[in-house]
Amino acid sequence: MQDLLVAKRDLKLSRLLKHLSRFEALVIDDIGYVQQSRDEMEVLFTLLAERYERGSVMITSNLLFSRWEAIFKDPMTTAAAIDRLVHHSVILELNVPSYRLSASQKKVLQKKTGSKEGVS
Repeated sequence: MQDLLVAKRDLKLSRLLKHLSRFEALVIDDIGYVQQSRDEMEVLFTLLAERYERGSVMITSNLLFSRWEAIFKDPMTTAAAIDRLVHHSVILELNVPSYRLSASQKKVLQKKTGSKEGVS
């Protein structure tokens, strides 16, 4: 995100987007986990719009689409981003317990019991 912002500031955003277009897929992990500024979301939207129907984007998020306005800060931008993402997409919804939470709970249990069983 920071590279996109710097490129925009330096009037080199189109050059960076062209560079990123060489990759078959981009992965954006945990979108919405950390609140981003409006400027960050504008360059993210620009990236998504540029990749639309040109290259794959894989996104992970704990937020439902109905809560993505918190990410893009604007209802119109949110709708446009989601529209581009879901068109031609495969959406995997995983309703499974958190691996990190489970591992953390095992560590706490180990400390309490002094046991090392069941931890990988």
